[in-house]
Amino acid sequence: MPPVFEQVMPPLEGDAAIAHHNGSDDDQIGYKSRVTVVGSGSWGSVAAKLVASNTLKISSFHDDVKMWVFEETLQSGEKLTDAINRTNENVKYLPGIKLGKNVIADPDLDNAVKDANMLVFVTPHQFIDDICKSLVGKVRSDVEAISLIKGMEVKIEGPCLLSSCISEQLGINCSVLMGANLANEIAEEKFSEATVGYRDNREIAEQWVQLFSTPYFMVTPVQDVEGVELCGTLKNVVAIAAGFVDGLDMGNNTKAAIIRLGLREMRDFSKLLFSSVKDSTFYESCGVADVITTCFGGRNRKVAEAFAKNGGERSFDELEAEMLQGQKLQGVSTAREVYEVLRHRGWLESFPLFATVHEICMGHLPPSAIVKYSRRKSTLPLSEDSAH
Repeated sequence: MPPVFEQVMPPLEGDAAIAHHNGSDDDQIGYKSRVTVVGSGSWGSVAAKLVASNTLKISSFHDDVKMWVFEETLQSGEKLTDAINRTNENVKYLPGIKLGKNVIADPDLDNAVKDANMLVFVTPHQFIDDICKSLVGKVRSDVEAISLIKGMEVKIEGPCLLSSCISEQLGINCSVLMGANLANEIAEEKFSEATVGYRDNREIAEQWVQLFSTPYFMVTPVQDVEGVELCGTLKNVVAIAAGFVDGLDMGNNTKAAIIRLGLREMRDFSKLLFSSVKDSTFYESCGVADVITTCFGGRNRKVAEAFAKNGGERSFDELEAEMLQGQKLQGVSTAREVYEVLRHRGWLESFPLFATVHEICMGHLPPSAIVKYSRRKSTLPLSEDSAH
């Protein structure tokens, strides 16, 4: 019997032979997908850990997973990339967690993506535009992408979801993965769920599900990219509101009310922007579950609580630098982007909670305004149940 790497495959017959004959080189037997994770914060490192645990088990994937690292110099003088490859840990953003020996950190973005046909984007959303611009013409034509990034871009012609920005700039298909996913808990392999949003190709969605699923991380596909992505984006605005409530010690009843109002505005805003968004998406992990976990345990809630406790006297930028050790808030910038959409389209009175969060973040209103203003009744119910 020949060695495994020389093992002769049995001849294909019937439909399998036709498909093999008509397929591209990438469809040939023996072809293995290569995965690169673009981003290396806490969530990016967890994503690499999840993916790397599966590429070792699934024969259609190369074992190694590259992870692009925005290079930093640690206090010790060592480069972050070198530290990750030496210790198999992201010693700055996810210390104490082994990523898998098949995770290879690379500070060269072009080199990290050049051979990959599956790209996982997981960077702070304010950086993705520049990253995509630098990758134009440098990724393979057959690449499939997935975005784990929460946020949107507001352009003159209207809001653009980040998955769409990635697709348009790079000319590739981009799915999304969102859910109740606090990075540190998944890193510790505590049970969690997530939702993959896809457009038309269920087969690609299933491939992403296979790549991310583990016994402690259950992934479900949903054919609703816009709904899934907007849930992941807008929940951070609601989490800022929940943090204000916590910082002012308003109690659990008030917090529950703010979360409910926020979830309603998430749904209404999403369906105004994209009529294809499904109500059922908000019952998936990316919807109500993510809102709950982010409003009780996320970094946006944590910093907003500190902001309220300080009476709004210390800026979010100052608190972010002090409390997050290099990680970035998403909720404040997303609140600004949402506010711009609401103002431009004349929807401010229809989304009192979203509008109030931004006004508080900018210092135009005190943190206590979160209840006074958010409880105003929306002027734009989209359906009979949205008014109740």
